[in-house]
Amino acid sequence: MISIQTSRLQLIPLDHEMLQIWSTLGRESLEKFLNLLPNSWEVEKFYQDETAFALCDFWLPMTKKFPLEFTWYTNWEIILKEKTCSIGGIGLSGMPNNEGCTEIGYVIDQKFRGSGFATEAVGTLKNWAFKDPDLKIIKAETPTLNLHSQKVLQKNNFKIVGEKQINIPEPIQVYGWECVR
Repeated sequence: MISIQTSRLQLIPLDHEMLQIWSTLGRESLEKFLNLLPNSWEVEKFYQDETAFALCDFWLPMTKKFPLEFTWYTNWEIILKEKTCSIGGIGLSGMPNNEGCTEIGYVIDQKFRGSGFATEAVGTLKNWAFKDPDLKIIKAETPTLNLHSQKVLQKNNFKIVGEKQINIPEPIQVYGWECVR
């Protein structure tokens, strides 16, 4: 199984089979498949909706379409090694496009926030992605009121490049961010 490790975390990209388990049988079945202790994520409705949308409308179809490059199109489980449980997810929007860009997104279970896990996971996946010579820029969006997520990006050398409204499913203001190689 593919994974990226730090001293505290293990990032595991979910292949198509793993995503199907999550989609059809639920997160607890996925955790069991990965030999993890169960942990029901506590996240805001915005992130619940975004994750549900990504699972059905992006991760599943894209990992099926790109089975060899699935790591660019999936959720990576963020595993806290000390507790052998998933504490969140992180992923990219795909392989670098014609402009050399991809986008990163992440969420950490509320019970595990404030310990630097998001900063560590973003930095780890960012460094992995930048090993691809075609990748020039990693983009991100954060709600304008989410100061913690903004600090995560700042600590990983992302800069604000704009602001806009998105609708997932409710309207919300977000900052656009970029990290240039």
